[in-house]
Amino acid sequence: MSATTPSSPPAPAPTPSSPAARSRPLALGVIATGLLMTVLDGSIVTVAMPAIQNDLGFTPAGLSWVVNAYLIAFGGLLLLSGRLGDLLGRRRMFLAGTAVFTAASVLAGAAGSPALLVTARFLQGAGSAMASAVGLGILVTLFTESRERARAIAVFSFTGAAGASIGQVLGGVLTDALGWHWIFFINLPIGLAVLLVAVRVLPADRGPGIAAGAGADTIGALLVTGGVMLGIYSVVEVESYGWLSAHTLGLGALALALLAAFVVRQATAATPLLPLRILRSRSVAGANLVQILMVAALFSFQILVALYLQRVLGYGATATGLAMLPAAAVIGAVSLGLSARLSARFGDRSVLLLGLALLIGVLGLLTRLPVHAHYATDLLPVMFLAAGFGLALPALTALGMSGAGEEDAGLASGLFNTTQQIGMAMGVAVLSTLAASRTDTLLAAGGSRAEALTGGYHLAFAVGTGLLATAFLVALAVLGRPDRAPAA
Repeated sequence: MSATTPSSPPAPAPTPSSPAARSRPLALGVIATGLLMTVLDGSIVTVAMPAIQNDLGFTPAGLSWVVNAYLIAFGGLLLLSGRLGDLLGRRRMFLAGTAVFTAASVLAGAAGSPALLVTARFLQGAGSAMASAVGLGILVTLFTESRERARAIAVFSFTGAAGASIGQVLGGVLTDALGWHWIFFINLPIGLAVLLVAVRVLPADRGPGIAAGAGADTIGALLVTGGVMLGIYSVVEVESYGWLSAHTLGLGALALALLAAFVVRQATAATPLLPLRILRSRSVAGANLVQILMVAALFSFQILVALYLQRVLGYGATATGLAMLPAAAVIGAVSLGLSARLSARFGDRSVLLLGLALLIGVLGLLTRLPVHAHYATDLLPVMFLAAGFGLALPALTALGMSGAGEEDAGLASGLFNTTQQIGMAMGVAVLSTLAASRTDTLLAAGGSRAEALTGGYHLAFAVGTGLLATAFLVALAVLGRPDRAPAA
């Protein structure tokens, strides 16, 4: 993720007949499989959440921690993991992260209480951050010729897009056939296979070490992770304490203080985790702000629609996965095929605004979902409109990276990944809590359970629509005029 340090020069490009060249396809396969596990784990759990709630006794608001614990660790540790990969060796970091993720998956599958499952999910997120932060960096050093590198990155990106589709369907099948525990146990054979092959095919690299790198700003990582965790925890506990309680306001203030301390630390540390100069670029700062708003709304769409299908319409886990498959499929198809061509013709900013407009339509339509919905007329059109995410995210990524110089490319990439994970975690926490609070209010007023659940989801989708509208306005105002001559 980070730039290669001066004491660790890039290896010479392997010749086509060398052993390193012959092992590169296997190395690409190993890294892509590691990414697939990470993406699967983000989506496979969504359709199993009602079964997990029933089995372990999660509260509606507490259930969001099954997702949040993973996302907080993943997003909070990406920057630190990338820096440690530079200092200690990317291969070593990838192997360690895969091992941690695999062991934590076994612990999650065997969990018999909410606390143990949330702990295991946090460890899974930490392992994912360790492996994901260095995977792309390994590919860049393996594939040095521009055309080969482009193909390798295309495979890497397609794996991520396909993982979301596979995860929802596979999660439903495993939950219905074997139980929710197997959505985690499935990672054991995959993780062991990745480790066995990775040891043989990934290039050995030796970083300069922690001392030579003058530290990895562990304090900064602890401050930002602690601040995000406390902030999300204070929101999740609103259902129990209320928005204006001393508990909520006190923890919220402490979270803000930790995040402010992180900013101060980055401004004064000799080797900051996030040098603040990167935020002087309007495109970098604006793109990351737009991304936080966008993914906060849309990751909650993935969670809450799955809950609506099961809790209100009575779908099983497999049927839920299949019902949401069109959304994941069109997102993957548009992001890989249509998005780049439209950006080349009209510019990234225009494509981003089009994608955000479609997504506003998605959540706007969901605010009108009836209690007795018909999939073909009420939900399928929404799934197809979700193609807007396939337009918006690639264009937003290009805009976010365009404002960074060559020396800050790794830093900008790490920041973009981090804000994506934090946006997901914050969105799940806030919108899930709002939905649960509204549901309780409607139940207390005498409404049926289905009506109360639907009303809670309506509120969450309405707030999500507002977040997307704000993202549209920020993109319009901050990200500048459309490109006059965009490069293909």
